[in-house]
Amino acid sequence: MSETNRTSNLRRAEIEHVRQIVRDETRGESEAPPATPIADPAPLGLAAFALTNFVIAIVNAGWFDQTLTFVPLALIYGGTIQILVAMWEFRNNNTFGVLGFGSYGSFWFAFGLFFLLAPRLGITQATENTAVGFTLLAWTLFTIYMWIASLGVNVAMFVLFTDLMVLFILLDIGFLAGAPGFIVAGGYAGIILSVIGWYTSAAGLLDSVFGRSVLPVGGPLVGRARTERS
Repeated sequence: MSETNRTSNLRRAEIEHVRQIVRDETRGESEAPPATPIADPAPLGLAAFALTNFVIAIVNAGWFDQTLTFVPLALIYGGTIQILVAMWEFRNNNTFGVLGFGSYGSFWFAFGLFFLLAPRLGITQATENTAVGFTLLAWTLFTIYMWIASLGVNVAMFVLFTDLMVLFILLDIGFLAGAPGFIVAGGYAGIILSVIGWYTSAAGLLDSVFGRSVLPVGGPLVGRARTERS
């Protein structure tokens, strides 16, 4: 009887082993393999935003008057690179990153083309400030809900978007009301914004390189951060 039980147990074990092999093979055929992790693209996007913004900010602040200097940066670094970062954030399942980098990357690209092609678009010196003002006003409205969403990301991102809101409001008033003092103030707000952007970018880079938090960015201010990466 004991020999019969041993034989029966061995047979059951063999059957279960075969079933496990079949399950593994079936799983391999029907499911995609685990996704390969990619580098965090956010530090690149933040650096691109910060540097491009810095160049136009110092123009607005009155440090020098070569406005078109920022156009190549707007088209390549601030524009194209940020749009690519947004595509990589799709891979990371990061909705905030997709919308932020994709939108502001498009902003820089379009803004660069605006200054490059203004005469061909029928924009004159008399209408340029109004055109820029209403364009920035539209981006101010978009930034409002990005600012609200930043409350759920981290402190550094919330501070960045708060400064961005202040920057847009100052420039809206400056261009639409013909108030140069507000444009200058917006320039200095933009310089501060770039410093915040570089800090946040550096925090992501150093965290990745050293495997620990080097520059603190704080946690979410509202709610609980949702892990969006797959």
